[in-house]
Amino acid sequence: MSRGALPGRSAGDPLAIAIVGAGVAGLCSAKVLKQFGFDVVVFDRTPDVGGVWSVTRRYPGVTTQNNKGTYAFSDFPMPREYPEWPTGEQVQRYLAGYADHFELGPHLRLGTEVTDAVQDPDTGLWSITSRDVVTGRTEVGRYDRVVVANGIFCDPFVPPYPGAAEYEQAGGRLCAASDFHDLADAADKNVLVVGYGKSACDVAEALSEVSATMTVVAREVTWKMPRKLGNVLNYKYVLLTRLSEGLFEHIEQRGFGRFLIGRGRFLRNALLGAVQRIAQRQLLLDRASLVPSGSFERIVRHAVSLATEQFYEKVVAGTIAVRRGTVITALHEKDGRPVAELSDGSVLPADVVVCATGFEQRVPFMTDELQQRLTDADGNFLLYRQILPLDVPNLYFVGYGSSLFSPLSAEAAALWTANHMMGGAQLPPLEQRREFVRTRLDWMIERSEGKPARGTNIIPFSLRQIDEVLDEIDANVGPVTRLAQWFLPARPASYRRSTRVLMRRHGVGRR
Repeated sequence: MSRGALPGRSAGDPLAIAIVGAGVAGLCSAKVLKQFGFDVVVFDRTPDVGGVWSVTRRYPGVTTQNNKGTYAFSDFPMPREYPEWPTGEQVQRYLAGYADHFELGPHLRLGTEVTDAVQDPDTGLWSITSRDVVTGRTEVGRYDRVVVANGIFCDPFVPPYPGAAEYEQAGGRLCAASDFHDLADAADKNVLVVGYGKSACDVAEALSEVSATMTVVAREVTWKMPRKLGNVLNYKYVLLTRLSEGLFEHIEQRGFGRFLIGRGRFLRNALLGAVQRIAQRQLLLDRASLVPSGSFERIVRHAVSLATEQFYEKVVAGTIAVRRGTVITALHEKDGRPVAELSDGSVLPADVVVCATGFEQRVPFMTDELQQRLTDADGNFLLYRQILPLDVPNLYFVGYGSSLFSPLSAEAAALWTANHMMGGAQLPPLEQRREFVRTRLDWMIERSEGKPARGTNIIPFSLRQIDEVLDEIDANVGPVTRLAQWFLPARPASYRRSTRVLMRRHGVGRR
């Protein structure tokens, strides 16, 4: 048995917790649960902490969407010397520093992949099989609880293009954006980037510096937010406040938000219209022929995307070509060279095809039977508060909400999880929770135009989600702080008291 095994443990020993994933969600879960006295072990198949920020997953040009002041934990700010929008390497260093500061090193099993998680139906205990990715050596440990923190950006999705094998035999390279790490691999190449989210535009802009040609193949062009609206107002004042959330209709509208969606709708429409006009002019969308269909309100339908610096300028200059309204229909070779065939009938030289086409949210280490109990017929996760499964005990999910405040949202979920493990939860009956989850999911599907990210898409209601999680454990920030957040971006440091309040309630000291 590996560390965390249960046989021989006395009744007074702390619960053994297996955490799968050492990214933002996994690290804060480990830190919080450790503070509450649990015996935690964190597994991750990568050689470093960071999850999507790992050196194994960073693509050229990757930066945060959030500024450094809002992409941070409540009790560990980003370094002052970091730029406003840190690079992927800097975020990874920040997370490594977080792990060091809270002494998580002894709890980390890096380079170790969880291959199986099997629950004993009688005891509810978990058998976790893990494999060292270098040596192949396997171990089995038994744990009281499991926290899934592998993230909603778990495995990159690469479309199964017809002719891909022929294309690669001709020397073409097909890969996900997170698997493309070296600019030199694009030097003097004809590169196609598939997608139009932030990752796609980041990669296209970075690789265009060295590639022979750069073409973005976009099924749909969407609205994007400049880092500084009008080159003056930091976007955090536009999208990271309660006022910005109040501009969009919530299933349970309340307070001033109810006014903005009701009798004050003229004010809401005027604000959104002004932002749209400024963004359209500032990003050169008319000159680039990239004005999206629909109103600016659609920016929050799937996922908010920040504009990549210099992307639109390069489109206008002709350095980057965007084929909007098209998809790749096939990859093959022509005259001995790799090419891509598009839905408009054109054929483009394509030495490299980089897919920024989203991720598959999976829990691959759990049995099919168990996964069926976690999801509905369409594969959407059925999680109360985006944390607790309805029909699988002793299991928790942290980081399964696509929030604009990812570290803070994960921290709130970790506190909720700790409170539940400590026996402090007072939850509605199961059938009420089931109805709540189903109603929220149906609403999520409707407002995301059928793209709920498998039930994890809570954008734009990030602060509302944090409210609901912390309110349920009576550990939210006070009314003065919430009032300030209507007009100023939420500061993670404002939530430091949430941990202290909960620890004091449960009579545990800092660890």
